This record gives sequence, structure tokens and C-alpha cells, in this order.
Amino acid sequence: MHIGSIQLIEFRNYRTLSYTPSPRLNLLTGPNAQGKTNLLEALAFLLVGRSFRTSRLGDLARWGESSAAVSGELRRQDTSRTIRRTVRMLEDSRWQAAGESCPWARVIVFGWQDLSILTGMPAARRAFIDGVAGRIYPSHLPALGRYRQVLARRNLLLRTRPGEAALAPWDEQLAAVGTELIDRRRRATAMLQTELARIYPAVSGERHKTEIRYRTELGEATEPAALLAAIARVRRDEIRRGQSLVGPHRDDLVLELDGIDARVFGSRGQQRLLALSLRLAEVLPVREAAGTTPVLLLDDALSELDGTVRGHVLREIQTAEQVFLTAPEPLRVEGAARWDLRAGGLCAA
Repeated sequence: MHIGSIQLIEFRNYRTLSYTPSPRLNLLTGPNAQGKTNLLEALAFLLVGRSFRTSRLGDLARWGESSAAVSGELRRQDTSRTIRRTVRMLEDSRWQAAGESCPWARVIVFGWQDLSILTGMPAARRAFIDGVAGRIYPSHLPALGRYRQVLARRNLLLRTRPGEAALAPWDEQLAAVGTELIDRRRRATAMLQTELARIYPAVSGERHKTEIRYRTELGEATEPAALLAAIARVRRDEIRRGQSLVGPHRDDLVLELDGIDARVFGSRGQQRLLALSLRLAEVLPVREAAGTTPVLLLDDALSELDGTVRGHVLREIQTAEQVFLTAPEPLRVEGAARWDLRAGGLCAA
């Protein structure tokens, strides 16, 4: 699939903008603070109805405005769909989003924040794998929402120092939904591993062995009974501390490069390239699961990479379908459409 056209009204630093991108590689260049990331954000908002930068809807509207709109045409094979999405401020100053959705639209975004997959706390890696699983399995994110509700209520109960009878129904719900999440996370991790083993050596230009593994207290177990048993083992500590100590909310990802923990011992360049490779590794699993090739939005993906590695990355992303790549300096790539952004304006380069 690809975006055929997009129109912005009062979105971020754009008063108005009409853009007809190439169905393949689009290079968006220009100095910093001109609106490159804002345009990527608008593209993502058009596709899936949310920002990859903020949960605050009011941030999407141009400064001082009470509404913003993004509309455009999405195309897949012989099918096209016109989408319009808006955000507006209500009378009570709350912001509301509205608009159509497209069930086959998919997007994968890479930005500087993805370094946290390597350098951040376990929560960043859980958020990453949940995002991947959510793009592959539509039921994953709703299940994650249910799990968080059960977890919050169970934690409230734990603070009252309850007996086992009071905890039992919450334990069962936590175990049932929790093992669902763990199963989908494991499968998503296995899919990423297959692609990562190919992509990282291709973009680095070196024969590195990469590995991503899902780490959980359950080991290889797959049944809710295993999570219930793990909960029982930490019962006293949970009641003493007033919080749930085992479950998918405590799990993590292990990322290794040549058998060494890349989170701790990888160089800055290796970590950045590995984070980018993880995003590129999503493309094939998402395409096979959804029947739609995702649009790739790559924000300053080439920074901190040497010239040879940049060339490898550019060759790899050209095997995808529609790609938007931002950079502060002009880029020349054969067959790519080049656009220059300055002060909320866009022109062919």
C-alpha cells in the first residue's frame, strides 16, 4: 500500500500543505526545525489516527489554533480510500479526535527515541515488542489494555494485605490474559529474529551474529498454570510490597551482538544501527500478517552512520514499498523523489 496524496490544515507548523509523494522512496531534506518530523507525524496520523510523538491531541494543532485536519488518499493494489482525520478543542478545553479509519493501513516509524530500545529501561523494550505484536495481531493491544486494568486493580487489592481467597479471581485473570500477551510477544520476537539475522549484517556490511530473545519468569512454559505458580511463589513479597511482581509487565528483551549484550556493551553506532534494523525487521512479518506492506517513516535514520553503512541502509530500504526518509542535508539516490522543506513549505528538489 502507499499514500497517494495528503493535505494538512493547521497541523503543527503547517498552515496548509498539499503533497503528492512517490509510491517508492521519498527523501525529505532541509535544515532542522523546518517541519520534516511534523510531516512524518502527519503521515502517521493519516494512516493510523495517532501520533508517534505525543498522546496530547492539542499538540497536533498549529500554535494558537483550536483545530487541525489531515486528509488524503490511501491506495492498495486496485483499491483506494479517502481518509479525513481531525482534532479539535471542545468547549471545556479538552481535545477530541475524529475521522475515518482504514483497517489495512499499517505504518512503521523509526526515530531518535528508538535508541531507548537498546539504552532504556525494560519498559521501553516492552513497549517496542507490544507495538510490533499489535501490528501483527489485532487482538494484542486490546488484550494489553485488559491486562493493565486487571493489574491496576490487583495492585490496589495487594495494598490492603488481602487473603488468598480475595486474590484468587484476580490471579486467574492476570494469568489468563498475561499468558496470551507472552505468547504473542514470543511469536513476534521469533519473527523479528529471523529478519534481524539477515538485515543487520546487510546494513552493517559485516558478518555479525545478532539475536533477540524474549525473557520471562515463565521460561519456556506456555500455560496460565505456570504463571499462577510463579505468582504463588512470590505471594508474601507481593503483599509486603503492595505490587504484582511477576507477569508480562516485568518481562524484558535480550539483544545480543556476537554473543555480547548490545544494551550494555554495544557502541553508540552499533546501538543506533541495531535499533534501525529492528524497525526494518518488522516489515516482512507485518506484511505477511496484515496482507499490506507498511509505509516506512524514517526520521533522520542515517545520522551517526558512516558513508559505507549509509549506502547499505539506502539499498535495504529501497526493497520496501513506500518510504519517507528525512535528513538535514541533501541526498541523491537513484530513482528516489527528492523534496526540500523550509519554513512549512515543500518543493521538489
